[in-house]
Amino acid sequence: MLNFPFMKTRYLFPHACKPYAWAGLIVSTLLLLVVYPLSGYPEYPFLNATVFALADGTFGTTYFCLVKNNLTNEILMTLAIVSGILVGFSKEKTEDEFIAKIRLESLFWATYINYGFLLLSIWLVYGLPFLTVLSLNMCTFLWVFIIRFHFIMYRSKKEKAV
Repeated sequence: MLNFPFMKTRYLFPHACKPYAWAGLIVSTLLLLVVYPLSGYPEYPFLNATVFALADGTFGTTYFCLVKNNLTNEILMTLAIVSGILVGFSKEKTEDEFIAKIRLESLFWATYINYGFLLLSIWLVYGLPFLTVLSLNMCTFLWVFIIRFHFIMYRSKKEKAV
């Protein structure tokens, strides 16, 4: 029996979270990768607000201030990150040592690929586009983890059926 003390199911979210999380992840991923860039990164006026900022670089750098900001980006990234965490770290219907092993291996893969992508970006992307790459890099880890974990789960179920 495999012993993964840090992969105990008490650290996982309930399985009931998964369907809602998938909906949020699909919507946020489509908006972040397809719709949002193609439409020129629109900002919706009803999301304009004055918010507290630890740091603002609009006119030089100021700290601990109030700034006028459109919250479209913040809401979209929050939806992507929270739904990605819920999809990736919600229990499966049946949790066992095999699933814990796949989860751990997928975490390793996601770490390697995420930082490989980041290193390539450091050397190949410059200027303002690098900021976009860094923003997307916040989600890359979760996307790679989720894709690999569910692909291996799908493949193992298919092999058991044969």
